[in-house]
Amino acid sequence: MAGEMITLKGKDGSFGAYLAKPAGGKGPGVVCIQEIFGVNDWMRAIADDFAAAGFVALVPDLFWRIEPGIQINGEGEKEFGQAFGLYGKFNPDTGIQDVQTAITHLRKMAGVNGKVGTTGYCLGGFLAYLSACRTDADANVGYYGVGIDSKLDEAKAIRTPLMLHIATKDKFVTPEAQQKVRDGLKTNPHVTIHDYPEDHAFARKGGHSYVKASADTANKRTLDFFNKHLG
Repeated sequence: MAGEMITLKGKDGSFGAYLAKPAGGKGPGVVCIQEIFGVNDWMRAIADDFAAAGFVALVPDLFWRIEPGIQINGEGEKEFGQAFGLYGKFNPDTGIQDVQTAITHLRKMAGVNGKVGTTGYCLGGFLAYLSACRTDADANVGYYGVGIDSKLDEAKAIRTPLMLHIATKDKFVTPEAQQKVRDGLKTNPHVTIHDYPEDHAFARKGGHSYVKASADTANKRTLDFFNKHLG
């Protein structure tokens, strides 16, 4: 079943989101949280994969306050410059507010079993961590999140399962920052952390840093995690 763009009504206004449903139209919900490239081909493909695995997947446009509907589908210098420009204007506090709007929308959708998780990549990985701290999502998964080490003071609020996939060779997250995350979360029984000997964005299928073996391992862990906690 092909996905479609829908409109979500948030606290500050309406914004778009890509919705992908499984063939049967029913399943748990998953909010897929974008990288710094908007709701692009990569993010829609991720949602489609979740739908194929039996989930109702929703990708909210978190850059709508800056440039609604932006899609950046390349990894060249121009594309990265544009993406980092948007990232520099992004407010994670309003972003997580929009994530909660997406969670609430999914939870109330016909066909969704009432359980909703989040998964995010890069910027989205950071927001998936914040989702565990600030939203009512039932489970959260972050891939190579950037900036988690700066928000560890919020970890005490984590009361639902959180899985983090860390790229140990991440050029955007220093080894010191990675260790700070491990140390800051190691006593929380809700948190599981997996390390991969790869660079940032190793799970971006078709991207420069994509590593199939590690991506497949991480994605299987994510699906198993969501099937356990959202099923």
